[in-house]
Parts: sequence; structure tokens; C-alpha cells
Amino acid sequence: MSFRRRIALASAAAVAIAVVLASLLTYLLTSNQLHSQVDEQLRTRAHTAGRLQRFLKPGGPTGAVAKRDSERLGLDLNGLSGSDRDAGEDGTSSAGAGGEGTSLPRYGPTAKNLFGKLPPGPDQVRGYQQVVNASGTIVVRSARNVSLPVDSATRRLAKDGGASFFRDAHVNGVHLRVLAEPFGSGRAIELAQPLTEVDSLLARLRLILALLDLAGIAIAAVLGRLVAGAAVLPLKRLTQATEHVALTQDLSGRITSVGQDEIGRLARSFNAMLDALEGSMSALDDSVHAQRQLVADASHELRTPVTSLRTNIEILQQAEHMDLHERRRLLSDVVEQIEELTLLMNDLIDLARGEEPPADAEEMRLDQMVAEVVERARRHAPESTFELELQPTIIAGVPARLERAITNLIDNAVKYSPPGEPVEITLRGEQLTVRDHGPGISAEDLPHVFDRFYRGAEARGRPGSGVGLAIVRQVVDQHSGRVAAEAADGGGTLMRLLLPGAEQLEPDASDPRAQELARAAAAGRAAAERAAAERSAV
Repeated sequence: MSFRRRIALASAAAVAIAVVLASLLTYLLTSNQLHSQVDEQLRTRAHTAGRLQRFLKPGGPTGAVAKRDSERLGLDLNGLSGSDRDAGEDGTSSAGAGGEGTSLPRYGPTAKNLFGKLPPGPDQVRGYQQVVNASGTIVVRSARNVSLPVDSATRRLAKDGGASFFRDAHVNGVHLRVLAEPFGSGRAIELAQPLTEVDSLLARLRLILALLDLAGIAIAAVLGRLVAGAAVLPLKRLTQATEHVALTQDLSGRITSVGQDEIGRLARSFNAMLDALEGSMSALDDSVHAQRQLVADASHELRTPVTSLRTNIEILQQAEHMDLHERRRLLSDVVEQIEELTLLMNDLIDLARGEEPPADAEEMRLDQMVAEVVERARRHAPESTFELELQPTIIAGVPARLERAITNLIDNAVKYSPPGEPVEITLRGEQLTVRDHGPGISAEDLPHVFDRFYRGAEARGRPGSGVGLAIVRQVVDQHSGRVAAEAADGGGTLMRLLLPGAEQLEPDASDPRAQELARAAAAGRAAAERAAAERSAV
């Protein structure tokens, strides 16, 4: 079952329950009100009927005895007896042929019935009344052919008295509402009123409410379907977008977010997920492309030294009578090629490791690291001179990676500096500069010097793989810095390395390391001055 259909059914069921409950409440309230009106009418009649008790008691000035209950039962309550017809206003008449008169009870000025003046009137719904004794025998009744049923509760009420009560009864197929209450000593009166009109009205009300319920449920189902369609429309668009992404792998589609409700939040969350996924896929594509490019470039760079190495080894294997000097030259070339191949492999490994997440950063002295790198460069290139201006600086970073980047920068400067020309290294705050006095870099090559395996026109005849400066840029990017190359004034190349977060420290004259750096800088300046003097003398 679809989500839209479930929403429609749920809304229709909720409205149906509400309509049915409202109809049931309306029916119960109406039924209770109608029955209350009937009960009130019966109470009014019972109050009036209480004044008729004296007509069932013995009376008369001569002390005549009232007729027994069994005799009264035989009277025609609408006419009492044939001798009543000429009764006067005092309610007395003569009895029969013997001429001996008996005083009869007075039933009213107009009616000859015990209940003649009891409401309702002629224009109202007529009811039934009867008086019963403790044995359940009917003493008098208002209708000759209608006897109200006498139950045990009514007999107990006639015998012992008590509170009046209501009950329902059916007589000759007529539904009656019956009120029973005490009626003098040893008697009870039952007053009944037909509920025919009430039942008919309630039956019509039930039919009307049932039709209204059916119509309400049908309308609720239609409206529920419409509302469900409007409610699930954003979800439908979301489903279409996800299906489109799954089918086409296209992450450019977005869902229009409307409103601040849950559906709008879901649409915005889905769009944010697509943005993140698109960024991840783009980064993954870039990474895969970079890896493929790295493999292709590495294969190209490795092909030349490997081919040369293989050729030299094959020559050595075939030349059994080769001159000793030539053999040593070939062996020296093999060793040199192996060293170049080893350096290239190390550079490729460092370049590949640069794609990994960086290790945890730690604080270190950047000036001391630069000084150590310069010391190693002096040992490897004793003919080169260095001018240092290093201010005490602390930075948070990955020591091994930063050291490799600084080493590559200084080695590159040493490689292109002519003999006797100094390599100038300056560290101030966040900026490290390395300058050589070599041939410089052409304007066409400057934008590409930090690309992988790129070698300019001046570099093609020199040893190297074109990976060193690429590693520098990779390390600087990992530390959120920048690196740039520019032509220096007076010739040569100036490399600028900017490392955000580096803090300059106040120099401490008592620090042995600071004193050593100062001495190294002084020695570097002295060596540079001697080299300059020698060049001027020449």
C-alpha cells in the first residue's frame, strides 16, 4: 500500500470516527432530552393524580361504605354505571328500583371517570392510568381494554410504599413509558404515556445521522486523498530525485525547498547530502586522476634510468675483454644511475604519502630545523656558501614533512647556484625565503615549477626528477600555507614559503642553540664575503 493511500485512509478513518462519535453524542443527547420531557409530563400527571386518592376512601354523611376494589373494577370507568347519567354537580345519584340511594364518590364536574380531569387534555397525547393494590390486582384503570403490566417492584411499592420509579413497557405492541408511585395505603398508581412519537422521531434521527455519517466519510475520503496528494508531493519529488541519482549517477539535481516544516527540512537535508556527495565524488575523481597521472609520470620518469641501467649492465656482461678503465667508467655510471633511481623512488614514495591524511601536528622550532637542514647541505656541497638570517620561530606542524620541504627548497637552490655564489636563507615570522644566484627560471616555466615531473629548459640537463618542488607544494598545502617562485632582483630565483601560524620568539642570548645559530650565520656571511672578494680580485 502506498504512503499516499495510507495517509488518505488514516485521515478518512479519523474523520469517520469523529463524525460517528458526534452523531452518537447527538443521538444520545436528543434521546435523553425527549425521554426527560416525557418523564416530566408523567411527574406532572402523578402530582395531579395524588388529589384523587380521596375518591377511593369511604365517605358520605351517613357513613356509607365505599365499594370494594373488586366492585370498582367492574365499573365502566368512562360512565361508571347506567344510573350515573343523571348525576348532579354534587356527584350523587339514586341506585336502582328499590329506591334506596347510595352515595357515590365525586369524580369531577364534567367527567364521569376517576381520571377525567387528569392531564393531558383532549388536544395532547393521551396516556393510560391504573391503580393496583398490594396483590397486583387492578383497582381502577382509565381504559377498559388496556391494562398496564404489574411487576414485582410495583407490588412492593403498593404494599410497603417507597420512592417512585420509571420503567419501559410494551402493551399491545405500543411502547410505553411507565411511572409508578405510592397511591395511598396499600395501593400504587401507574401512569403511562406512549413513546410512539418519540421512537418515530429517534428512528428518523438515526436514519438522518446514518446518512450524514456515510456522506461525511465519503467526503472525508475524497478530501483525504486530495490532502494526501498535496502532502506527499514533496516526498514524490524527493523519490524522483533519488531514483534519478541512482539511475544516472548525476548529482547535480536539487529539490526546491518550500516552507520550514519537516518536509522542507528533509528537502534541505537531502540537498545538503547531495552537495556533500557531489564534493566527495569530485574529490575522488580528482584523486583518481592524480593517481593515474602520478603513475603515468612515474612510469615515464623511471623508463629512462631503468633503460640506461639495463643497457650498461648488458654491456658489462658481454664485454669480457673490455678495457679496465672503460669497465670502471661503466660501473661508475651504473652506481650513479642506481643512486638516481633510488632518489626518484624515494621522491615518489614521499609524493604518494602526501595524499594520506596528515599526522598529528606538534610544536617545534622552525629556525632550528632550517639550521639543521643547512648543516647537512654544507656537508653534501662543501663548495656552496650559505647566508642565514634566522629569527627564533615556533610553529605547529608535522616535523618530518616540513623538514623534507625545506630540504628540497635548499637543495634546489644549491643545484642551480654557481660555485662561490651564496644561497641566501631568511626566516622572519611566517615567511621563509630561499634565494639562489643561478640562471633563474623563464617566465614560461614559472607557473609550472611546482607541478609533478615538470622540468624547465634550464633543468633538463641537470640531475633530478622534477618531483622535489611538487613535494614542497604538497607539504605547504597540508599546512594551509603558500609557496611561490619569482625572479630575483639581480638574477637568480627567489622562493617564498608562507606558513600561517608561525610565531616569532624573542631571541634569548643565553640559549646555546641560539648562540650556535648566530655563529653559523656569521660564518656564512664571512664565507660569502670571501667568495665575493675572490670574484672581484679575479
